[in-house]
Amino acid sequence: MLSFLLRRIVYTLPIMLGVALVCFALVHLAPGDPLVSILPPDASQELQAKLMEIYGFNRPYPEQFARWVWRALHGDLGTSIASGRPVSTEVMTAVSNTLRLAIFATMIGFIFGCLFGFVAGYFQNSWIDKAASLTSVLGVSVPHYWLGMVLVIIFSSTLMWLPPSGAGPGGSADWHWNWEHMKHLILPAVTMSVIPMGIIARTVRALVADILAQEFIVGLRAKGMTNVGIFMHVVKNAAPTALAVMGLQLGYLLGGSILIETVFSWPGTGFLLNAAIFQRDLPLLQGTILVLAMFFVVLNLIVDVIQTLLDPRIARS
Repeated sequence: MLSFLLRRIVYTLPIMLGVALVCFALVHLAPGDPLVSILPPDASQELQAKLMEIYGFNRPYPEQFARWVWRALHGDLGTSIASGRPVSTEVMTAVSNTLRLAIFATMIGFIFGCLFGFVAGYFQNSWIDKAASLTSVLGVSVPHYWLGMVLVIIFSSTLMWLPPSGAGPGGSADWHWNWEHMKHLILPAVTMSVIPMGIIARTVRALVADILAQEFIVGLRAKGMTNVGIFMHVVKNAAPTALAVMGLQLGYLLGGSILIETVFSWPGTGFLLNAAIFQRDLPLLQGTILVLAMFFVVLNLIVDVIQTLLDPRIARS
């Protein structure tokens, strides 16, 4: 187990370096002047050159990349051009908000996705299977931003049960574990959970149908094992793959929540990325993308380890 973990960590290091290189290259290939948000229209050439030197944009790209990676390894992601605050402070605050939202949404999607998947897999080709499959297909097909606006119209504008935007009362970004703040989490989390729910439901349905057709299930029934015992065997065999899909969905939600966070004005990484893109804030944009990418890589590593603990055959293979 230790050798497997060490191999995974060694494999992860070049992936992290490649992710950092791609992140740096894509951001710098985008058109536009990174200093346009802070320079006045009549700025002199001397002022532009001075700011380019301060932010290091006048150096060759390889040198910029090396300096950026070296500072990032020491926890320094630079200074935001638009706000003048440390990028690490802004990114970690936004990441904590997005992580809270993504974990809550993934839990909802995983619970209901597994429920629909197991029901559809056990009652194959019945009306229950068709209803669960239809629900999962609709979950994957419905656009996030449209569903978010519909939920706001129903539960905020019409019924006035839940707040339409923000992370706290009065638009506050400070989080506290109480009902006043939890209410702001419900609508965006439910909106984000729809696609993971559909994907997990379809995956679990296929797994359950395949496992129930295996010969060892027939043998267990022949030995007189109860349905509860057979169900536990099905869960044990389906858990590693379902867990891997859940981990991937959590990673996707961490980086793919721009539209939802914009619709609900949730102060997370998606909202931060949207602002950084429009303001052409290169340090903030690079730092946010790098942190999200590193989260995704580390999350995959954690899922691999947990899968191996649940299914030792993975380590032997």
